[in-house]
Amino acid sequence: MLTWLAPALALAATACEAPVKAPAANRTEEKVEGRFPAADRPVATIVSARWSTEEARDRVKEGATVMDKAGIKPGMTVADIGAGEGYYTIRLAARVGEDGRVLAEDIVPEVRDGLAQRVARERLDNVSVRLGLPEDPRLPENSFDRILMVHMYHEIAEPYEFLWRMRPSLRPGGEVIVVDANRATENHGTPPALLECEFAAVGYKLVRREEMPSAGGYVAAFRAEGDRPKPETIRACRIDRADGPAMPQPRATGDMPD
Repeated sequence: MLTWLAPALALAATACEAPVKAPAANRTEEKVEGRFPAADRPVATIVSARWSTEEARDRVKEGATVMDKAGIKPGMTVADIGAGEGYYTIRLAARVGEDGRVLAEDIVPEVRDGLAQRVARERLDNVSVRLGLPEDPRLPENSFDRILMVHMYHEIAEPYEFLWRMRPSLRPGGEVIVVDANRATENHGTPPALLECEFAAVGYKLVRREEMPSAGGYVAAFRAEGDRPKPETIRACRIDRADGPAMPQPRATGDMPD
């Protein structure tokens, strides 16, 4: 059992009292030499913790289908990043069972607190809730079989730093599962080619991608591959719009932020 997963009831009692801190026994804040490139594309604003109603999503079996495609099984440890009101958190808790663990993370304190109360109310003792940072999910190292990022990747303002800091939290063979819409980031989606380019810039390899209309777009799975690059060697991906009206293709660029 991982020590960072406190029982839900104890968490709810303290959720509103103080910010959640990364446990010293599992993770230390990294001081990074060098600078990460800025995202060379618009970043969507966070407009709501709710993508759609849970009833509507269940009618099309969204949660079950995504978890099936992600290969989530009983006993796994899973992180739900940008958990919002907890649609996936609640269903992940049931899927992984009492021998599994779920860490739900959000960067909005009020949303985190509301989810902590729901977790306590539903007595989900295999779930912990944490407050993350826009550039850092603050996940314990070598802990997760799967990390889910559902309809939120386009809202990450510092994707390269975020993905870089997230990498050590994956267990060997672990995967990052992204669900998003195939549209421009400013319209709350991420073109698949851009997603693959940004993940690749930080050393992740696309292992599969499938269209998934029931979840509003597609589902993609990535694994960390090779050594984690140094921040100053990461090159941002740029959508070159000089090719005309066809869907522009992202490419790595040597430009670094001023």
